[in-house]
Amino acid sequence: MAKAFHLEVVSPEAVVWTGEAEMLVTRTTEGEIGILADHEPMMAALATGTTVIHTAGGGDVSVAIHGGFLQVYRNEVTLLTDRAEIAEGDREEVARVARALASEEAGE
Repeated sequence: MAKAFHLEVVSPEAVVWTGEAEMLVTRTTEGEIGILADHEPMMAALATGTTVIHTAGGGDVSVAIHGGFLQVYRNEVTLLTDRAEIAEGDREEVARVARALASEEAGE
């Protein structure tokens, strides 16, 4: 079993997801990044897209993200998002939900 770290996905409205994760895959403005336990401390700007959380319990959670920041520090990972929503379906469906979140914020 891989080592876990604490992860929180937070939006202005609510804590969208919190718990122990073995891996996080998300999209930043610089491209896609994978985070494992004991990752080097960092901050990055989040891009609109799909985030996949590989939980310590063995399941996967997909989250549609629109903007915000990623912080990694001392095995604590926080995604402070402009908008976020847990989404069902394949990667393309989750990406569609993320684009819809961005459109809603833009008032389209």
